Amino acid sequence: MSTENALYTILVEKIKQDALVLPTLPEIALKVREAADDPEINLNQMSDIIAQDPALSLGMLKVANSAVMGRSVKVETVNQAVTRIGLRQIKSIATAMAIEQVFVSENDIVAMYLKKSWEKTVDVASVAIALMTFFTKEHKHTSLTLDTLTLAALIHNIGVLPILTEAEKHQDVFANPTFLQQAIIKLGSKVGAEVTKAWGFSEEFTVLVESWSDLTILPSEAHYLDFIRAGAIYHGVFKNPSTQEALLRSFVAKDILPDENFMDSDEFKEMYEGARSMFS
Repeated sequence: MSTENALYTILVEKIKQDALVLPTLPEIALKVREAADDPEINLNQMSDIIAQDPALSLGMLKVANSAVMGRSVKVETVNQAVTRIGLRQIKSIATAMAIEQVFVSENDIVAMYLKKSWEKTVDVASVAIALMTFFTKEHKHTSLTLDTLTLAALIHNIGVLPILTEAEKHQDVFANPTFLQQAIIKLGSKVGAEVTKAWGFSEEFTVLVESWSDLTILPSEAHYLDFIRAGAIYHGVFKNPSTQEALLRSFVAKDILPDENFMDSDEFKEMYEGARSMFS
């Protein structure tokens, strides 16, 4: 049995036995999610919780001041940022911002893969966020929300974490890095779905993580999957030209893109950079 197949077998068996070590959601994200679910919480109390974490505070300020929020006046305090973003969106966005803290490892090789994976995740998410911002301006009554999309896009590839953690225990496989990519392609979505369940996310997120790369699932109307898939096309995750063309045509039909070449335009690139600035 090849090393790749051996690791694949180990992963599948651990998933079956519910024995795969899953990452834990950062404590600050847990606190924010718990507070957001409290009907008595107010903006000041939420600001105090977020202010306990410098990285999250900085992330919130970046989001509040980003082009995505569409405001010209800069906010300078966490309280102002929370007020601008709003309690409804804070839960998803704070969780999304905190997830970067999970993409770490003391092993140099694993750390390198995690860094690349996080960068690709942010790349895909930035496209999704830019297009969602564009879409919601034109479709003000849509049930799709930017905060749900932001979190979904930033966890769409979360399954790489347990896979890389497991790989770290089998150092010999690093002689052939191809196995990592194959294991992630074959199992990433399934493992990622398990992570969302372990983190107590709603079923909607589990379905998104499990389904985004399954192109047999094609929603008839604009769906969160479409925005993540657009990011995957833009950054070469979906490499098949006919697949790309078919998806782009469907995005135009659903009014997600004004035309098939929109993501090549200067207008889109500016929107993309505006979304990307939230994470840099």
